[in-house]
Amino acid sequence: MPHYSDTQAAGESNGQRLARLRMRRRWTQQRLATESGYSLAAVRAFEQGRRSLDRPAVVLAMCRALDCHPMEITGGPVVPQGSDRDGQAAVAAVAAVRRALLRHGRPARPTEQEVSEVDLAELRKRIVVANRHRHAAAFAHSGCELPSLLRDLQVAAEVREGDDRRTVYGLLASAYECAMQYLYKLGHVSDATLATERVVWSARETGDALRVLASHWYDAGEFLSIGEHDEAGAIIDDALSRLGTVREPGPEAVSLKGAFELKASLNHARAGDGRAAEGHWTRARGVAEKLGADRNDWQLQFGPTNVAIWGVSLPVELGRGREAVDRASRVKLPADYSPERRSHHHIDVGRAHFYNGNRERALEAFLTAERLAPQATRMHAGVRETVGTMVRTQRKGPCVELGIRLGVV
Repeated sequence: MPHYSDTQAAGESNGQRLARLRMRRRWTQQRLATESGYSLAAVRAFEQGRRSLDRPAVVLAMCRALDCHPMEITGGPVVPQGSDRDGQAAVAAVAAVRRALLRHGRPARPTEQEVSEVDLAELRKRIVVANRHRHAAAFAHSGCELPSLLRDLQVAAEVREGDDRRTVYGLLASAYECAMQYLYKLGHVSDATLATERVVWSARETGDALRVLASHWYDAGEFLSIGEHDEAGAIIDDALSRLGTVREPGPEAVSLKGAFELKASLNHARAGDGRAAEGHWTRARGVAEKLGADRNDWQLQFGPTNVAIWGVSLPVELGRGREAVDRASRVKLPADYSPERRSHHHIDVGRAHFYNGNRERALEAFLTAERLAPQATRMHAGVRETVGTMVRTQRKGPCVELGIRLGVV
C-alpha cells in the first residue's frame, strides 16, 4: 500500500479532494457521476461541500471509479490543533512506533542487560496497561509506551524458547494490535496495515489456532477498508467455516464466531447489500444471546452490548438515519464500557441525526463523543467531514467551535 505522508489541509473537505482527483483525470462531473453510479447532482453537492461525503461505501465507490486509495479522498494524517498538547504528543511518537514495527523479524541484537531483564510477568502487566490506554483512546500514553514495549517483546521472543517463546508471541501480537489501533486512529493507515501484518505473523508463532483466527479478523478489515469485499469475505467465510468445526466450543470460540459475524455484516453493508448485512447481524445477536455476557478475548469486544452498538453502526453505514436513531434509543451502555467504544457509538448516533436533518442532536452527540475520547473524535474522518459540512452550510452557532477544534474551519 502506498504511504501517504501529506497532512490534511485545514478546512479542506472530502469533496474538494474528490474534485481535485477528478480534474487530475480530466473528467467532467458527468463522467464521474456515470462511472461511480451517483447522480450528477450528488457529485456536484459532494464537491461543493453541500453534502457530506462521509459514508465509506460512497467514498469507496468514488475510489473504484477514480482508481485511487480512500485516503486520497478522506485526507492524510491530521495535525492536531495548537491547543491540543496530548494530540501533538501522540503524533510525535509515530516515527518511533514505525521503527519498532520495521524491526519485526530482524535480529534484535540485545545487550546483556536487556537479556537479563526479560521478565514475562512484567511484560504481561505492561500489555494490560497498553490495552487500557487503547480502550481509553489515550493516544499520548500509547505513543509513549509502545516503542519500548515492542522492543522488549522482540528481545524476549529472540532469547526465550519453547512455551515461553510462544507466550511472548501472544503478547507481541497484542502489542502490535495496540500499535495498529493507535496508528489507524491517528490516520497513519499504511503504518497500521504494517502493524496488522505483524499481528498475523506473531499469532502464527503462538501455535494457538483460535489466536491465529482472531488475527484474521483484523486482516479481513484491511481488505474491507479498501473496498476489496470479495477478499474480505473469503477471509471471514474461512474463519467461520473453521470455527464451525470446533467440537464443544468454549466461550472464546463462541465469542470469536460472533465477532466474525459482525465483521461479515459490516463487509456487506459497505458493499451495499443491506439484507445480507442484517442477516449476519441477526446471527451475531443470536451468538451474543448464547454467550450471555460481554467478553474481550484478544481485545475483540463481543457480547450483547457490542452487538447492540453494531446494530446502530450498520444502518449508519447504509445511510439509514431513522433506523439507526431508533435502534440507538434502545442501547444501554454499561458505565464501565470502554471510552473508545462509547465514543464511537455516539459518533454513529451523531451521524444518524445528521442524516435525518437534526443538526442540533448531531452536534450534541459529537460533543459527547469528544468528552469521552477527545483525540479519537477529533481525528475521526467521518466526524471531521460531517462537522465541516455543517459549518459550511450553516456558519453560525456552537458547531463552529467544534469545527475549530477539529481543524475544519
